[in-house]
Amino acid sequence: MLVKDLISHLEEIAPLTYAEDFDNVGLLIGDKNTIITNVLVTLDTLETVIDEAIANNCNFILSFHPIIFKGLKSITGKNYVERTVLKAIKNNIAIYAIHTALDNDKHGVNAMICNQLNLINQQILIPQKQTIKKLTTYVPKSEADTLRTALFKAGAGQIGNYTNCSFNTEGIGTYNPKHNANPTIGTIEENHSEPETQISITFAKHLESKILKTLFDVHSYEEVAYEITTIENTNQNIGMGMIAELEIPQSETDFLNYLKEKMNVSHIRHSQLLNKSIKKIAVLGGSGSFAIHAAKAAGADVFVTSDLKYHDFYQAEDRILLTDIGHYESEQFTKNGLVAILNKKIPNFAFILSNTNTNPVKYF
Repeated sequence: MLVKDLISHLEEIAPLTYAEDFDNVGLLIGDKNTIITNVLVTLDTLETVIDEAIANNCNFILSFHPIIFKGLKSITGKNYVERTVLKAIKNNIAIYAIHTALDNDKHGVNAMICNQLNLINQQILIPQKQTIKKLTTYVPKSEADTLRTALFKAGAGQIGNYTNCSFNTEGIGTYNPKHNANPTIGTIEENHSEPETQISITFAKHLESKILKTLFDVHSYEEVAYEITTIENTNQNIGMGMIAELEIPQSETDFLNYLKEKMNVSHIRHSQLLNKSIKKIAVLGGSGSFAIHAAKAAGADVFVTSDLKYHDFYQAEDRILLTDIGHYESEQFTKNGLVAILNKKIPNFAFILSNTNTNPVKYF
């Protein structure tokens, strides 16, 4: 398998289109045409992880966090980022970061936390806006079924749990082919009227190039009339955080003990206990203070996240239990989840789970 082949699989799992604007995702180091020996999956890429990759004959590292986040003005080895990059380049090791592309996927980081906690009725907490587009085009009536079928096959027309969704209107299209035209229907310099079907169909924005290629390949007209618009409908497949439920409600202290056990943490920072039953859980792996309002608005009894600052805890306002389990701790099962997904998607290829603990925070 070439690097570019694996990247295609990764972008099917977590399209980079949905990564946050501030992020640095995708292939950070390496040649897309390199043949992959083995793949090491890790939460962070550090020098020790490069050493682990070398020891396991891995020339591709799939990292959750990007080792290159801000621009590098030099690569001289003066800090851990530059040393890691240098070692990867010297040993011909490619590095790919998936980060917020996976954060925003409904099967990604936050779903993995929910699964670890055995939560049910999982839904996106903060749906990402402008992720749904609509294609409107016009096709000869006799070809409408063929074009619709091709667009469905390309991934268009899915709304929630429904597939093959479209809206169709019959009408008459008119045109006059000029001298340099090559019409498939009609005659040069003659007005032509053609019974046509207007097809309107929605699609996920990361599929736009595929949808347009399908449209142009299948449509018989030399010049295809179409328009693409972005719509504001809520997309429950893409977004930050999850809101879900415990199957059986727990007391606050029971839940905190349950959280420590399931997430394998020794300490939890939390807001004031409210002496209320815990049923509805909001989760957001990594730094999640920006989602406190969304968790409250969703009616969550508790919010599981990390990197909360002193004043963030005041935002609980006696309405929700805020819990900070640690950044690494909230995302530690991500690499396991990625390996499981990849083994299912590409069963004939070896993905190696990194054993390196990259957590920079220690407890005394």
